[in-house]
Amino acid sequence: MQTAVLIGHTLIAILIIVLVLIQRGKGADAGAAFGGGASGTVFGARGSSSFFSRMTAVLATAFFATSLTLAYMSSQRAEAPTSLIESAPIVDEAAAPGADEVPELPTLDPADEAAEDMPSLESSDDAVDPE
Repeated sequence: MQTAVLIGHTLIAILIIVLVLIQRGKGADAGAAFGGGASGTVFGARGSSSFFSRMTAVLATAFFATSLTLAYMSSQRAEAPTSLIESAPIVDEAAAPGADEVPELPTLDPADEAAEDMPSLESSDDAVDPE
């Protein structure tokens, strides 16, 4: 039953969106005064705006009713909803071998060409006194 109400609720929401997008703004009526031909529509000169307004109001009322129905149905469930966090497996960090060990870094041989290009931190003749 709850699934059927939820599907209806979703369809009503989509219909409301479509109806709101179809409706003309208030500025569109000014174009009809200069020969826009609005009287030749299926609903008449003012019929389309009142039809869309009424349909929007009816769908909004149905949306409100299905929202309340879904809230009532979810409060009447026998079992409480379960949390995904509570059902997650517990990972033992101590079980991972070598997790606490820091890998050894390779030492830099001073005879390498790359070591000669790098400035030395121990003997800095160009150091600026911070005072």
